[in-house]
Amino acid sequence: MKIHFHKYQATGNDFVVIDNRTSAYLFSTQQIEKICDRRFGVGADGLMLIEKHPTVDFNLVYYNSDGSQSLCGNGSRAAVLMAATLGLLKTNTTFNAYDGSHEAELLNTDIVRLKMNDVREVKKLGDEYFINTGSPHHLRFVKDVNSYPVVEEGRKIRYTEMYVPVGTNANFIQLLDQNTISVRTYERGVEDETLSCGTGVTAAALAASFHGYTSPIQIKVKGGELSVEFKATDSGPSGGHPVTFHDIFLIGPAKMVFEGDLEL
Repeated sequence: MKIHFHKYQATGNDFVVIDNRTSAYLFSTQQIEKICDRRFGVGADGLMLIEKHPTVDFNLVYYNSDGSQSLCGNGSRAAVLMAATLGLLKTNTTFNAYDGSHEAELLNTDIVRLKMNDVREVKKLGDEYFINTGSPHHLRFVKDVNSYPVVEEGRKIRYTEMYVPVGTNANFIQLLDQNTISVRTYERGVEDETLSCGTGVTAAALAASFHGYTSPIQIKVKGGELSVEFKATDSGPSGGHPVTFHDIFLIGPAKMVFEGDLEL
């Protein structure tokens, strides 16, 4: 089977994107793993299919490199750029993803402002947090994120008993000056550190608000820089923090790297 694909990256998070509006492709877990394999396939953190949807501009199907599904914030931003090249949108769009409907806006040729779904529950775990921003995220604040053993500690958190059976992503956050944080993420499904995680930095920004940081928060990741805007409303006790986050936006660059054909 010959497949035409595009390769995109969004602050170093990389994806194979396929136009599946004809519904020609249905991939097995083994095929997804092969496509994402960095030695025997194209190589990517995830695979995305852009498909038709009856009421919004397009349907986005996202697979992690192990075949599992979730919302991917950076992937969604890259998919919006791809959808624009397919003529599915000009500047603004509404599309369907793993956790429901999302809106997005092209701010220029490579900057995408993606609206995330509201967050109504924050769990405080001692000095750490758990926030689901479309994907589950454990959040730990550290003094020096650059020297922190992200893979070792992230793997421990990902497989800890409290997150069985689905597991979680693990984020490590350093508070910096000028309303800025630095974040590194161990991603469930990739089973390694990635250069960036959109849902992870979104959760990290919301957690940073409990330390006095205010919207918009700037985020440094290994693959570049992002920003997160949000509003917070008191909503009564909810897992440890009486707050609802809404009007959440993940903002940052994405870029098409190359396109080609893969024999699968």
